[in-house]
Parts: sequence; C-alpha cells; structure tokens
Amino acid sequence: MIVTSTDSIEGRQIAEYLGIVAGEAIMGVNVFRDLFSSVRDIVGGRAGGYQAALREAREAAFADLQESARALGADAVVGVDVDYEVLGKENGMLMVSVNGTAVRLR
Repeated sequence: MIVTSTDSIEGRQIAEYLGIVAGEAIMGVNVFRDLFSSVRDIVGGRAGGYQAALREAREAAFADLQESARALGADAVVGVDVDYEVLGKENGMLMVSVNGTAVRLR
C-alpha cells in the first residue's frame, strides 16, 4: 500500500476517495529507559531508548492506519499527517497518531 504525506501520487490517478483513516499507538516508557536518558541528557549524546520507543510507536500507528485503509478497500493513503504527544501525569506514555485519506487508485 502506498502511504504518502502528499495529496497525490505521481503517475497515478485517484479514482475514489474512501474516507479519513487513522492509526494510533500508545506506548509506556520504561523506567530504566528514563533513567538512562536522564544520564544521557547530562553527559550528552542520543537517547537511544527513546528513539527506539518512538520508532516502535510510529511503526505500530502506521500499521493500524494501513489496516483501516485496507478494510475500506483502499490502494493508498494520501495526505498523511503524523503527530506525537506525551500523555500521563508523569509524562509516562507516548502517543503517536497518523491520519490521512484512504483512496482507490486507477
């Protein structure tokens, strides 16, 4: 399935707009990952644990989006927007949401 942030797909025509689809993933952030990220903030460098959590959440959200689009009979999702939010009283949850328009191509 083609998934793009653009509103069209080069070389293809959109035959039918099937509706807006979304995918969400909410992940808890591990306490040990938080601890090591805090140390990284002090000494510098990249917070690999958070990067891995972001990647995992983003991939899960895109998989959810594609599943919703397939259920509508879509060939592609256009106009995709990705949002990241931190949730919870202690910012212990990471939410990634993706939204776009499911389309059928010619």
